[in-house]
Formats: sequence, structure tokens, C-alpha cells
Amino acid sequence: MQKIILTGDRPTGRLHVGHYVGSLRRRVELQNHGDYDKIFIMIADAQALTDNFDNPEKVRQNILEVALDYLAVGLNPDISTIFIQSQIPELTELTFYYMNLVTVARLQRNPTVKSEIQLRNFEASIPVGFLCYPISQAADITAFKATTVPVGDDQLPMIEQTREIVRKFNAIYKETLVEPEALLPDNEACMRLPGTDGMAKMSKSLDNCIYLADDPKVINQKILSMYTDPLHIRVEDPGHIDGNPVFTYLEAFCKAEHFERYLPEYMNLDELKAHYQRGGLGDVKIKKFLNNILQEELEPIRLRRKEYEKDISAVYDILKAGSERAREIAAQTLSEVKNAMRINYFDDKELLYNQISNYSIK
Repeated sequence: MQKIILTGDRPTGRLHVGHYVGSLRRRVELQNHGDYDKIFIMIADAQALTDNFDNPEKVRQNILEVALDYLAVGLNPDISTIFIQSQIPELTELTFYYMNLVTVARLQRNPTVKSEIQLRNFEASIPVGFLCYPISQAADITAFKATTVPVGDDQLPMIEQTREIVRKFNAIYKETLVEPEALLPDNEACMRLPGTDGMAKMSKSLDNCIYLADDPKVINQKILSMYTDPLHIRVEDPGHIDGNPVFTYLEAFCKAEHFERYLPEYMNLDELKAHYQRGGLGDVKIKKFLNNILQEELEPIRLRRKEYEKDISAVYDILKAGSERAREIAAQTLSEVKNAMRINYFDDKELLYNQISNYSIK
């Protein structure tokens, strides 16, 4: 069996460092290691419309922003197929068939769906499209027979929902669909990078993000204003690591060589943490250290993005070509699904022969 990756993002805005450490950086590594036969990266615009149905222009404009960020971080369209979800109508048809395999009660019990409903204040009136997006996600994954789906831990219930649909389909009809496995970030800090304000989740709506395309001055300002430990009032006061986003960011980004370049008085992050916890280390010093690290990491991404911005038509050509390749593969899977369900009426020669025979006897 081929090893295939399917992953992607909703185009609701520019991508930020939370996306980068949570998935983008890993995608580039997986792409360049060559361990996978195929990699599909989806811009999930149809899924984004489930809670932006009244503002489709927002989704439309942000498709380009996401594509630019993809290319800027190093995703190579010659290796990874980058495509737009809504341009693959076969995904919608697969979703329709899978709907018969899932109950409303099961969807409502999905922890990810429950938390997203609360976040968007949909408790009183849930759009059907939003409630069904785990089924749509199952269609996305199975259409490309993905064996691996890189996700954060908050998305694990979605992968399990897909696995349930695959098992039920294969049991009712015949072995057709591939059951995927989740691939979590290997660094716990990368699973969910907090916002710069200390909130549990980095969010565009909360304005607590550091974007991949941010100007160096903006990055510096955001880092210097980051929430730290409210009890660490004076430099000599002992500081707390838990719940301190500056240290969470350092865990996600810093390497041994960063200490050699920017903070040589410490051997590693453990020494820095220990000093902060016993007191005598100011917040500004560690924020400046973090700023140096992020500037170094994000500068090549920002420069590559500016190069791609010079030829937007070429970026759209990449998306069009990727969508065409993706549609061919999704169409093949859909054909296999319809064959398994015996609803491929005009391609089923046996069905036609039997029907003719039955009516000939009459």
C-alpha cells in the first residue's frame, strides 16, 4: 500500500506561527524526506464556508493568502499537490453517501464539533453544513486514500470519526476505503501554541497571533508585549514557567545553536528556565532572545513570499494544476465507491444483462 498524506487549512486569514509549528514545518520535512509516495495539501474553502456562509468574499480572498504562505514555507508544488477543496465536486458526492453512515447524535457527541459550536455561539441554531463537516472531512481524507493525516491533538476526534465511517462503509459494501492514522506533532509545545496574550489558543479574532508574513518590527512589538508571569514583577522575583507563553514559544522554536548565537551564557533552555524560576532573570531579556530566534526563522519565509507575490498569476496556475490532478484521483475513488455500492448503473454490464434476461423471460 502506498503511503499518502492528506492535510490542509481553512482559508480564513493569513497563516501564523501556530500553524507553522503545528503543521506547516512538519509538512515540509515530510515532503523533503521522501518517505511518502504522495502528499495532498488542501485549501479547505468549502469547509470554511460552513461558518462564513454570509461572507464568502473573506474565504475567496484568503485562498491566495494561504497559498502564498504554503509556498513561502517551502511546500513544493512539484512534489506536493496543492489544491482547492471546492474545485473537486467528487468530494461533495462522497460526503452525500457518507451521510447515511453517521447519526446526528454521533456528530453532536464529537468533542471537536462541540467545542467549535460553543466557540461560534451556534448552540441555539447550528447550520447543517457546520454540523456535518466531520463527514466532509472524511470525504476529503478517503478520496485520496490517505494513510496519514498530520493533525493537532484537538483534531483526533475528527480522525476517529473518519475511521468509523471507513469501517462501516467497508463492512456494509466491500473493502474500498483506507483507514487513516493521525500523525501528531513530535514536540508537545507545538501541539497548541498559545496566543501572545496567554490565551489557550492563537486566534485571528483575538488578535493574538504572530503571522508568518509579519514585518520584523511588528514581530518585535508583538513579542515585547507578550504576556508572561503576572507575579514576576521585579527581576529578582522567582518566575513561573507554566502558563508563560514566552517559554512555550521557546520550547517550540529554540535549538542549541540559538544559545551559542544569541545567549551564550546559557547552555540550553533548561538552564534558562532554572534561572527564571529562582529569580534574577528579567522578562525583557528572554523576550529579546525569542525575538532573535523568530526573526531568524521567519525571515526566509517572508522573503520567499515576497518573491511569489510578484507573480500572482503563477500562483493561481499552481492551484489550478494541483486541483486538476486532485480531481482525477478523487474521481477514481468515487468510481470505486459507486461500484462497491452497486450504483454505477450504466457501467455495470452484469446488471444490464440480468435486467434484460429477467424481462426476456417475462
